[in-house]
Amino acid sequence: MSNKVLIAKMAGKKLYREDDLAIKEFDEGYSKSDILNEALNQSRVEENTDLNIPKIAAVEVRDGQWSIVMDYIDGVTLDKLMRDNPEKEDEYLNMFVDLQRTVLSKRVPMLNKLKDKMQGRISMTHDILDATTRYDLHTRLDALPKHYNLCHGDFNPSNIIITSDGTPYIIDWSHATQGNSSADVATTYLQCYLDGKEKFAEKYLDLYCKKSDTAKQYVQKWIPIVAASRLTKAKKNEESFLLRWINVVDYE
Repeated sequence: MSNKVLIAKMAGKKLYREDDLAIKEFDEGYSKSDILNEALNQSRVEENTDLNIPKIAAVEVRDGQWSIVMDYIDGVTLDKLMRDNPEKEDEYLNMFVDLQRTVLSKRVPMLNKLKDKMQGRISMTHDILDATTRYDLHTRLDALPKHYNLCHGDFNPSNIIITSDGTPYIIDWSHATQGNSSADVATTYLQCYLDGKEKFAEKYLDLYCKKSDTAKQYVQKWIPIVAASRLTKAKKNEESFLLRWINVVDYE
């Protein structure tokens, strides 16, 4: 008899626990290449860094559903800890920024290039953005420096699990690339805004820039580009928000 227990539902997938394993089960019709790419990204990060992440045990078809099977990490998300202990927000924010800086200090040479991914995503927005705007975004992106840091691509408190002994584990590497650290920071900043955490987003950006000695204006140059690259997979209620960052925000 299976010990498989549903622990989370997400768009297009479900997460189960089965003993010491976590099973991410994808809905029928989910892109097979996206599933395999997610498993490949996570495996490459696992093999090339000393970061605490769930190790993949298998990629398989179970009952007709593609699944990624990995270690189950027993703990509480940093997001829940922040919500349950608001008086500790600054302490948790420091942990969050330090952990992201650790990730960004790593190199995983076989991952896709972030700039290539963003250029492709911007090109796909032809039904949303006019040619002039797309040209401007392509030009801005091309002018920004090429770096090769490990970028998580969705670094937010809900993707960090803190175990009972205080060890942080980073999950969900489906968007991992190699690229410019400030692009990953801009992505986190925008996600905080999308989640309705405007004050937290500003505190996060200020603290990251202080700790890393990065000019805030440099991170801000990435925001319109990140917003545009997210448009192709944005939910309807997110589209107008992202367009505001592209059309109104100009840090040049």
